[in-house]
Amino acid sequence: MSGMPRAREAEDLAARALDWLLRHARETETGPQWPHVPSGEETYRYLYHGSLGVIAALVEGHRHFGDDRYAEAALRGTRATIALYEGADDCTLQNGLSGFAYVMRGVGRHLGDAEAAAASKRALESIRERFDGTGWLWAGRRFFELFYGNAGTALAALACEDVDLAVTAVEPFLAYDLAEEPDPEPTLRYMHQATGKPHHIGHGTLGAAYALIATGHASGRTDLVDHGLTGVHDVIGRNEGGEDDFLVTFMTPPNDPKPPFRYGWCNGVAGDAQVFRLLAGLTGDPTWSSYVDRCWHSITTSGLPARLHPGFWDNSGRCCGTAGVLALACDRMAETGEGGDFAEVLLADMAARATVDDEGARWSHHDHTDGTDLEPQLGWAHGNAGIVPELLRYARLATGREGDYAIRVPHQPAAQASGQATSVSTGSA
Repeated sequence: MSGMPRAREAEDLAARALDWLLRHARETETGPQWPHVPSGEETYRYLYHGSLGVIAALVEGHRHFGDDRYAEAALRGTRATIALYEGADDCTLQNGLSGFAYVMRGVGRHLGDAEAAAASKRALESIRERFDGTGWLWAGRRFFELFYGNAGTALAALACEDVDLAVTAVEPFLAYDLAEEPDPEPTLRYMHQATGKPHHIGHGTLGAAYALIATGHASGRTDLVDHGLTGVHDVIGRNEGGEDDFLVTFMTPPNDPKPPFRYGWCNGVAGDAQVFRLLAGLTGDPTWSSYVDRCWHSITTSGLPARLHPGFWDNSGRCCGTAGVLALACDRMAETGEGGDFAEVLLADMAARATVDDEGARWSHHDHTDGTDLEPQLGWAHGNAGIVPELLRYARLATGREGDYAIRVPHQPAAQASGQATSVSTGSA
């Protein structure tokens, strides 16, 4: 099966996945919200595993299918989410006002919703007011990384075309040596007590570098670009993959035993490639394109999406699994005309791992430590909300249609055909 049949399969899976999201909405006094998992009693407003990610997926579904059910649910969810973010003091991308601002901007632009657009502007002003001269605290600590720190806030600001706020967010990076210290507090408690310096886009050096380079380009600040490049070159110097590959371990110094290479978006090769895509598009330098090629070679020869051994490739999600790799495959389809064959491999695996019944479609990640499948999730990072946009984008590209997203994530450059310049604005299409 290839081409048109695979595109239809992707659309069918996405439609069923959207139906599953609608089925598991929880009505509140102000409108629908979504839990982390169907059995959960609590709902969440977050992008990472809550309502913001679901709203973005519903907007994507409406743009692709033209089904007003998705627009109605997105708008009703938007009303409820706006109420939940009034007075919020969390400014992060994944949990807080930064993620809220860029999703609301996308809702406003795609669905023509003035209230969402206004809420986005208020959120940006609140973030600006809460800046303390260095950044913003999250959970009582200071971070510079993409998920919970300055880098993510900068990229969300760029997605909303607020270049001044992006500059405010990344200027404190100039006081830190990205080759030594990508974060003021580099020991990350939430990473299973890991120690050492993270390198990749979600929590490490490349996430900070991406924000610096994108912001520096948008603002004409070469000092920001140059500082970001020091981080990129530091990570390049850690490549253990040889001439054809790009493979950098998760952390340094390594845990015991040495951590394996990772291939997903947040802490692995698929995310590394997005930084090199940004640089290739901004500079036109074929050296950066060669690093994208190396990342692609490492991914396509790794054995994924097969479960080669316990703990290898047990996730179908956007953050750490197959959907995040599919995002890069679709970038490659759009930019070079290649990648379609491997995208079909990824799609076939996602179809095989999906649970599809009268309730819709969803994906259960596998816990290799006890051999069980986990409860399906709804949100962007590990659930349907992150998978749906990638399925729909593949379907469009595979049938010669437009290949951007309705609401593109702020850490993925717009795909540009060879010879075109990349825009650092990552907002709505």
